[in-house]
Amino acid sequence: MHIQKLSLTNYRNYQDLSVSFDDKVNVIIGENAQGKTNLMEAIYVLAFSKSYRTPRDKELIQWNENYAKIEGKLYKRKQSFPLEIQFSNKGKKAKLNHLEQRRLSDYIGALNVVMFAPEDLNLVKGSPQVRRRFIDMEIGQIQPIYIYHLGQYQKILKQRNHLLKDLQRRKTTDRTMLEVLTEQLVEHASFIVEKRFLFLDLLRQWARPIHHGISRDKETLEIRYSATAEVSDTEDKEKIKDKYHNSFREIIEKEVDRGSTLIGPHRDDLTFYVNNKDVQIYGSQGQQRTTALSLKLAEIELIHSEVNEYPVLLLDDVLSELDHYRQSHLLHTIQGKVQTFVSTTSISDIQHDTIRQAELFHVDNGSIIQS
Repeated sequence: MHIQKLSLTNYRNYQDLSVSFDDKVNVIIGENAQGKTNLMEAIYVLAFSKSYRTPRDKELIQWNENYAKIEGKLYKRKQSFPLEIQFSNKGKKAKLNHLEQRRLSDYIGALNVVMFAPEDLNLVKGSPQVRRRFIDMEIGQIQPIYIYHLGQYQKILKQRNHLLKDLQRRKTTDRTMLEVLTEQLVEHASFIVEKRFLFLDLLRQWARPIHHGISRDKETLEIRYSATAEVSDTEDKEKIKDKYHNSFREIIEKEVDRGSTLIGPHRDDLTFYVNNKDVQIYGSQGQQRTTALSLKLAEIELIHSEVNEYPVLLLDDVLSELDHYRQSHLLHTIQGKVQTFVSTTSISDIQHDTIRQAELFHVDNGSIIQS
């Protein structure tokens, strides 16, 4: 799988851009604030229909313009086809092979992308929200129906929290609607958590040997799912659903007192252990970075095992954040098999054949020159 061509119209600081890429490694070079990350972001948005930098789509539209458009020509399963995302004041439209998709879950998954940016090095020590987002985005592009259930869950969660606030403030005393919303929430929560368990089982299988190799056979990585309800990966969806019903019954008065939903996938977390020690608490910065790198490399292999195509890899200003050993390990792993986009201010510090053989693109104030 690789992107053959990318076109941007009124996107961030790109008014009109059309560029073709190599199917191996493409290095995007430029000073800060010239548009390197905007280009990487555009590829990510083409895959997921939303940015990893902002939740507000209107920020993607160039100043004083009415719309922004990203078009890509994707090569996958021995054929080329177009993808398109357009943003305007009316919302966004996604087209797959010229056909507009009614639901974004029907669009996501056509282009598989793994993003590795400096903030991903905070995957271990960052907030639970960072880790939930990591797992949600990866499951979503392997099984797009997951995106649908996640969206429905978040919608019902918002309604349930609003009702709990009303009950807390005694604006209402009728709990009939709360029972209905809880039933709906549990339906989607059980689906989400079951899929997360299955995904993590696969991720462990890839991440453990990768981490073992990067650490020169000195460290063993373990990934655990920290659930807010008493559910486990040994249970099927129906059993998980029963556990949620029991848990909600037990804490309902506490939820009303606090005016908030206290359990569910929106509060769950991942915990990483190296040699049986919690990396977030006891790990060195090197161990935390090795764990993050192992997870990203595992993502690549996991997606390949599931869709039989390697995803596109985006390395946004991250190579300079890695020491020479981890940098070399990453580049050696992807060499020759993964279309990769590397953004950087300079390639002088990156000594590897993968970079020396790459296509170079120089970015200057929203324009690109290939060299």
